[in-house]
Amino acid sequence: MSCISQKGDAACVAVRVQPRSSKPGIAGRYGEQVKICLKSAPVDNAANKECCQLLAKALGVTRSSVSVMNGQTSRSKVLKVEGMMPSELREALAHVLGDDAEAGA
Repeated sequence: MSCISQKGDAACVAVRVQPRSSKPGIAGRYGEQVKICLKSAPVDNAANKECCQLLAKALGVTRSSVSVMNGQTSRSKVLKVEGMMPSELREALAHVLGDDAEAGA
């Protein structure tokens, strides 16, 4: 999964968000990014907060360990997950996305 990289002691993941979705959650892949559907509108940082909350819940980490590193005002973002190595993030996302082939890689 090439959407994952390392930045210091944190893992980063490239995501594509879809605000104002009727079904919020991690929806799968969008090219080389992970697609996250959000209920919030992109107003007053609400979509960024919801995006971080959804990813944190899916990965089983605290909300404070996930932050937007790049793309504050864009649909394409890079989220930083503190305290996780890229291999751990890759495995967790593969499990969430139901991609068993990636989980073992």
